[in-house]
Amino acid sequence: MITVVDYGMGNLASVTNAIKRYTEDVRISSDPEDIGSSDKLVLPGVGAFKDAYSEIEKRKLREPIINFISSGKPFLGICLGLQLLFTKSYEDGEHMGFDVIKGEVIAFDKAAGLKVPHMGWNSINPNPSGNAKDCPLFKGVAPDTYMYFVHSYYVVPDDSNLATLQTDYGVNFCSMIWKDNIFAMQFHPEKSQGEGLNIVENFVRL
Repeated sequence: MITVVDYGMGNLASVTNAIKRYTEDVRISSDPEDIGSSDKLVLPGVGAFKDAYSEIEKRKLREPIINFISSGKPFLGICLGLQLLFTKSYEDGEHMGFDVIKGEVIAFDKAAGLKVPHMGWNSINPNPSGNAKDCPLFKGVAPDTYMYFVHSYYVVPDDSNLATLQTDYGVNFCSMIWKDNIFAMQFHPEKSQGEGLNIVENFVRL
């Protein structure tokens, strides 16, 4: 069973519908027991980091999510679901995250003339020192393909080698990490048409 975590801020329908292209064995849930009994877990999200973390705490989902990740079963984080894995975010102050991945979440520099939020299609490029070529989620996905982004903040892992993919938007930022059973991306594969759906299918098939 694949569980899509509902904490009140996720793009649940689009993520779930993308998964349903490949399996009906999927549910949307905010039940800690459902999270624990899942075979795979998806943490989507849009909105503000602080609000998302507060909702997760309110629903008593933080510990079940972290325990699931520790179990070694496949985990997929999308957009805010990537950022929440990090130690802390500087969105509207300083706020602690799950601290599963050491690093921080910082804002794009508007002073550099960038349009923020970063919204629309941009290419994902393998980090030369990363592990993209071995990532099972990229089976059948063309190199340097374009994915759909909507975000004003990006992650900076302490270990730059954890950046599986990079994307250039004024700065060459980390757009995906893969560490053991953790697959987490800043872009939205469920909204990225054919190549994005290939990533979703590859996750389902793990």
